[in-house]
Amino acid sequence: MTKITKGKITTKPNKLLKCPTGIKGFDEITEGGLPQNGSTLVSGNAGSGKTLFGVDFLIKGPTDYNEPGVLMSFEETEEELFKNVTSLNMDLKALVSQKKIVLEHVILDRKDIQEIDFNLEGIFVRLDEAVDSIGAKCVVLDSLESLFAGITDLGILRLELK
Repeated sequence: MTKITKGKITTKPNKLLKCPTGIKGFDEITEGGLPQNGSTLVSGNAGSGKTLFGVDFLIKGPTDYNEPGVLMSFEETEEELFKNVTSLNMDLKALVSQKKIVLEHVILDRKDIQEIDFNLEGIFVRLDEAVDSIGAKCVVLDSLESLFAGITDLGILRLELK
């Protein structure tokens, strides 16, 4: 249970630790942000703002909390991301040039994503290298739907995501 007292938020012991996102209104609604040291899946239809939510979260990392981040995109290129967020007064390009955010654009071809020999090892290696290159504290994968579009066997997905 959370209690708000004169602008301060206090929580009971054994409450889930949270990581603030810096996104206005979101941290208040979620009583502190996203679960700390965990994964969060943001879902929605095309155009619902998942990518912008992820980018906003990453931008707030180095600007508000001194926490660098990585965005691995399976759809949008660096230039597309720069263009899209500039219209919202977010300077992603500057943070990338300052090495506070790493952008990794992974090109996936549906014929390369087959259930017979599907595994994520190559993507995880690339992600590990990006994280290590700047000591990233936050990671956004955009979007998992693109990554798993050719997989129909849920058992294979579960094995890869363990």
